[in-house]
Amino acid sequence: MGNLIITISMAAVAVVLVLGLINMMRGGSPNRSQSLMRWRVGLQFATILIVLVVLWLRG
Repeated sequence: MGNLIITISMAAVAVVLVLGLINMMRGGSPNRSQSLMRWRVGLQFATILIVLVVLWLRG
């Protein structure tokens, strides 16, 4: 179960990263890129916490 949650959270980070990069390469709104990058940082933080919790629970 822990591996699934970690995989999903890592995939979410990757999706937001790719969306932000696509927006920047197409010359989209800088505000949207900034917002997506903030989401990425938050999701990375959450993913790290999830990994730590899963490792701690496995002992």
